[in-house]
Amino acid sequence: MTDPIKISIITVLKNNHNTAEDCIKSVLNQSYGNIEHIVIDGASTDGTLEILDRFKDRISKIVSEKDLGAYYAFNKGIGLATGDVIGFLNGDDIYSDSEVIKEAAKAFIENGLDSVYGDLLYVNRNDPNKVIRYWKAGDYTQKSLKTGWMPPHPTFFVRKAIYEKYGCFNTDFGIAADYEMILRLLYKYNISTRYIPMVLVKMRVGGRSNKTLKNIIQKSLEDYRACRIYGLGYLTLLSKNLRKLPQFLVRNPR
Repeated sequence: MTDPIKISIITVLKNNHNTAEDCIKSVLNQSYGNIEHIVIDGASTDGTLEILDRFKDRISKIVSEKDLGAYYAFNKGIGLATGDVIGFLNGDDIYSDSEVIKEAAKAFIENGLDSVYGDLLYVNRNDPNKVIRYWKAGDYTQKSLKTGWMPPHPTFFVRKAIYEKYGCFNTDFGIAADYEMILRLLYKYNISTRYIPMVLVKMRVGGRSNKTLKNIIQKSLEDYRACRIYGLGYLTLLSKNLRKLPQFLVRNPR
């Protein structure tokens, strides 16, 4: 019997020759059967396309063309997705084990939810088993968004109907559109969500938002702009950043 809901996983990458295969295999190794994997490549030139070609018969859709950035590519993927639920797995990232999508699907099926999320590990770029930071998301309340809480976006699975109703990524944001999206969906529209108490994704350190001082400053300014749009202020942003500090203290999450 086919698994009852279809889950679309969107992978956005560009010049991820060293990590693309790990990312693709972590989707292929999922125990859940009803998965659509969509890969949006930004016209890679480093050998990534050769890796994608090796897996082309096992990837549902591959698009490779120049675009205006990651959030444009995410929106492109949402438009192509035919699943009931959409999740995102970047080209540098991997699922923590083979049961992640099964657990996400179970939460949607049993609870009739709009979205689910879980925990995330930041790991060494060359050794995904070496934990740098443990983002334990914890249970959600709408009030918690005012104190800087947010779910790790790579673990955030959302029904496609929600994107169709409330919009995709706001490309006016160059580096914090995921935070604006979360505030829009959870704070403004109060969609239903549920915490899955397990690590869902391993993310390699060195992502765009914290790669350079310039990007860190831009991220903070855009986070603050997102807060202001939804009636939140600098205290929310300050709390959001302070929440990250304890995440560096846990090295061996269970």
